[in-house]
Amino acid sequence: MSHFEEEEYTDSKFDLVVWKKIFAYMAPFKHLIYAALFGAVMLAIGDIIYPLINAYGIEQIIKADSLDKLPYFVTAYVIFMVVQSSMVYLFIVKAGSVQRELSFALRKSAFRRLQELPFSYYDKTPIGWIMARMTSDSRNLSDILSWGLIDMTWGSLMMIGLTVVMFILNWKLALVTLSVLPFLIVISIYFRKKILHSYRKIRKENSKITGAFNEGITGAKTTKTLVLEKENFNDFDNLTSTMRNHSIKAAMFAGLYFPTILFISTIAVAMVLNVGGLEVVSGVISISILYVFISYVWQFFEPVMQLANILARFQQAQASAERILSLIEQEPEIYDTKEVIEKYGDAIDFKKENWEELVGDIEFNNVTFKYNKGEKVLTDFNLKVKAGESIALVGQTGAGKSTIVNLICRFYEPSEGEILIDGKNYKERSIGWLHANLGYVLQSPHLFSGTILENIRYGNEDATDEEIYEVAKLVEAHDFIIEFEDGYKTEVGEGGSRLSVGQKQLISFARALLADPKILILDEATSSVDTKTEKALQRAIETVLKGRTSFIVAHRLSTITASDRILVLDKGIVIEAGTHTELINLEQHYHKLYTNQFKQESIESSKNG
Repeated sequence: MSHFEEEEYTDSKFDLVVWKKIFAYMAPFKHLIYAALFGAVMLAIGDIIYPLINAYGIEQIIKADSLDKLPYFVTAYVIFMVVQSSMVYLFIVKAGSVQRELSFALRKSAFRRLQELPFSYYDKTPIGWIMARMTSDSRNLSDILSWGLIDMTWGSLMMIGLTVVMFILNWKLALVTLSVLPFLIVISIYFRKKILHSYRKIRKENSKITGAFNEGITGAKTTKTLVLEKENFNDFDNLTSTMRNHSIKAAMFAGLYFPTILFISTIAVAMVLNVGGLEVVSGVISISILYVFISYVWQFFEPVMQLANILARFQQAQASAERILSLIEQEPEIYDTKEVIEKYGDAIDFKKENWEELVGDIEFNNVTFKYNKGEKVLTDFNLKVKAGESIALVGQTGAGKSTIVNLICRFYEPSEGEILIDGKNYKERSIGWLHANLGYVLQSPHLFSGTILENIRYGNEDATDEEIYEVAKLVEAHDFIIEFEDGYKTEVGEGGSRLSVGQKQLISFARALLADPKILILDEATSSVDTKTEKALQRAIETVLKGRTSFIVAHRLSTITASDRILVLDKGIVIEAGTHTELINLEQHYHKLYTNQFKQESIESSKNG
């Protein structure tokens, strides 16, 4: 089910299959569950015994007007308190451990699947939706399956145990106590449905708010430049106001629920006092038995409320279970076959010992490609690239430049035809093998929180500091890095926010080079930097492209003049191909693009000058 349909989960009925899948995640730490359940059982038994201990004191000490049995009473009380305290400790510690371990297991599985899912998944799935699954849903689910499941055990045993003991002590008073139970059940079902309905709406709005948070934060710069603060605030205010209204409604029903149950419990106590009081006066039962029943009445209705609450929460948690399972069980559109995984490893656990060395020959063989529900971008596209050759891709937006490099990187796969690397269909080797031999520098570079040194080392985790310094010098990033007070240990901030665009680009370039890729992709890599930085990058590019198969998606045509081959694309078709000199001499499409851009840059340069 897609993320657009995920709110439909909130209205689904109890699904045993879903819970079986979730319970399977609890199997590795079942010893913790058993320990917590044991604590819950002992607590239930203790809660049933407690009034009986007091009844013993009433009969043997107060009514008998004797202190002979006082030591026994005190000893029983001390033992009871020690046991109950120990069971409370066991219950809390083990239930907390279950919650922690389950939350970790769910998030680990979900995060692993996120690493396996292809680029296309992130293209169509909002970040806010993913974040809600990883945070609120996993937390809600682990909470109900730890505390809720164990509380349900305690509540069920309490109700059964109290009912049995009451009938043993006095069947008439037991029936009086249970006579209000049908009313209690009806009222509980009514209120829990109302509360659950409100909470479903709250969770639906919460998903929208999470997405709005993400868009508002990541798009802060756009908001400022377009002066959209008021519009964004109004939209966000509408979302939070809707959630507030649903929260108030849920709180109102929850607030009415407890006093209503308390009122019914009071009626039950009054009925027990009336019937039991007459039987005490007539000598049928003792005052201690009446005390036990009054205590049991109050104790009996607490687990009833608890169970009603837990069952409602289980319904609510099922929505979380289905949503997080939809992520964990999301089938990748691009994946390796079992045979490939067996030989080369999967996207996370590599079998590098079986990886062949990548030379760099690439061939598109009658490749047709279209995005989901979109028009064809490439139709019967053919291209042969020799190892070490530098290919520049030029064309208007939508011409197919990024599609070609995305297909090479296997972020997407051909709808028809095949792509060969070193003469072999790249589906016959693993995605991990391809990506390990790939360097990709984006137009908008992304840095991870951490230091400059750590960000460059992402290209090769085994690289030494000296090797990092060398690639930084190669792309001419070393000089500006050492000017920082902390040098290579300078924190870059979230997304590299403490560095300029040009500095981030140079670092991302160094990171790509550190991986020593056989195939290098430069996707508009110099379009977001100033002229000085561009020249520094251009000098580095000329050096590192030697011996590597490279594809350059270029906006600034001055950066591709040294490419071995330039392909001019229009709607997925190569309309011109050749070196810079050859295409200029043709005086056709490329010549027009280059001269117009050259004139425009000259005008801008003169204005700035």
